[in-house]
Amino acid sequence: MRLTKAHGITFADHNLVPIWDKARSGERLSPADGVTLFKSVDFTAIGRMADHAAREKNGEKVYFVINTHINPTNVCVLNCKFCDYVSDRNDAGAWEMTVEDVLSHITPEMTEVHMVGGHHPDWTFEYHESYVRAIREAFPGIQIKAFTAAELDYFAKRWKIPVEEILDRLIAAGLNAMPGGGAEIFSSRVAKELRYLGKAQGERWLEIHGMAHERGIISNATMLYGHIETYEERIEHLRLLREQQDKTGGFRAFIPLEYQVSDERVVSRHASALDDLKTIAVSRLMLDNFLHVKAYWIMLQEDTAGIALNFGADDIDGTIITERIAHAADARSPVGNTRQKLVRLIRDAGKVPVERDALYNELHIYDDAEALAVASSEYAPIQRSRISPRAGQPLKENAGGAS
Repeated sequence: MRLTKAHGITFADHNLVPIWDKARSGERLSPADGVTLFKSVDFTAIGRMADHAAREKNGEKVYFVINTHINPTNVCVLNCKFCDYVSDRNDAGAWEMTVEDVLSHITPEMTEVHMVGGHHPDWTFEYHESYVRAIREAFPGIQIKAFTAAELDYFAKRWKIPVEEILDRLIAAGLNAMPGGGAEIFSSRVAKELRYLGKAQGERWLEIHGMAHERGIISNATMLYGHIETYEERIEHLRLLREQQDKTGGFRAFIPLEYQVSDERVVSRHASALDDLKTIAVSRLMLDNFLHVKAYWIMLQEDTAGIALNFGADDIDGTIITERIAHAADARSPVGNTRQKLVRLIRDAGKVPVERDALYNELHIYDDAEALAVASSEYAPIQRSRISPRAGQPLKENAGGAS
């Protein structure tokens, strides 16, 4: 095999050299470049290119947040083929949270609360407003990141309220940011086969995020991969996100979400760690106008997430505490994590740990001495737990009534 050295990287796949030239010079990669990257077996070179792109954005910094994920209900009118999270009201594992239940998941040291849930058939929009308002009143300093574009589109259809009004009311109640969930893959073919045509499709999902950006609400973006999608469909998804970011500039982070094999078994196994790392790397190279790419340890597991910090990722999410959506499909990661573990993962990757808030304000940069002190407790990652915390609080009558 003839190897080629170009500007600090040794290439086994010579087709990557012109792409590296583009990346180094700041020239935007084309969709064809993206497909070439996905199809290449020159794994190490792709990682080196992506790490360069990440360091151009944020140096050696890697971000994390002290947060919690709250899923107020798993009752949902949809029946997406890839989802083990949703339940019918009559299912034994169905749950609904009261406002008090939501508040009980938050503690004063948290800086972010992340909330997404099912498309509940009966909860009024006023009820959703009420728990956002309650969080703001009980925890004035916390940042509330809540409701996917798919949820907002459902509220608009169900209660005949324009999305613009929904956003304005949620902002008045205390909303600070939006998560990036519900995007799946922007492909009508995949949406039809995986039965998610009932939720906001690509054009609508992007439109709603644009509305949020125009109101000063930042958001994240996601892509669900590792099921039946093609490389070309992954790249088209990234192209559309990049195009929307050119228009409104409100996306802060991109999160590739590895499909968690569900009871439906859309595919027989999880994506490989190599596919996880390549997807992060290609995303970093394609999304030149996104500041951050996240290695979401809940779905990747801690070991792969740590390696991803040298494959283009510069964020590892947060402590999370309780997460139900991925774990309903038997995600193989722990349910929560600690500041000590996250600092250790980041430091072991040779990066600088930075504690942030939901808006990516830097709260604390850990120097070597601080990182060592924080990470000094015993570190024992939990690997491939098959425990799935599906059980929620039993349904309560009228929990979702008007406030």
